[in-house]
Amino acid sequence: MKAFVLLGAINAFLAVALGAFGAHGLEGKIPDRYLEIWKTGVHYQMFHTVGLFVVAFLLAKWPNVGQLTVAGWMMLAGIILFSGSLYVLSVTQIKPLGAITPFGGVAFLIAWLLIGYAAVKYL
Repeated sequence: MKAFVLLGAINAFLAVALGAFGAHGLEGKIPDRYLEIWKTGVHYQMFHTVGLFVVAFLLAKWPNVGQLTVAGWMMLAGIILFSGSLYVLSVTQIKPLGAITPFGGVAFLIAWLLIGYAAVKYL
């Protein structure tokens, strides 16, 4: 649980910092299309940061539900792959990097499915 609270706090900090950087540091420096891609990365990072906190709080109550732990790691993997690839794509504009993004999306989907499965089976 402690790890996911810490990871949530770090990712919340990063999402706010990266959002501010996008709004103030990248505006006018990259095409609007890529600025929107950057914003998508920030939004998904923050949404799934909340997911990390959800996992942490569920684990505090039900520490032996392994699916919750896997869900938390899948959320982190999704943040890195989905949001991370969008950040790199935005600043480099190397379009093949967009091929990484769906892997992050799948990680997010798996995480949410695992939370739902754990809720039905254990909670």
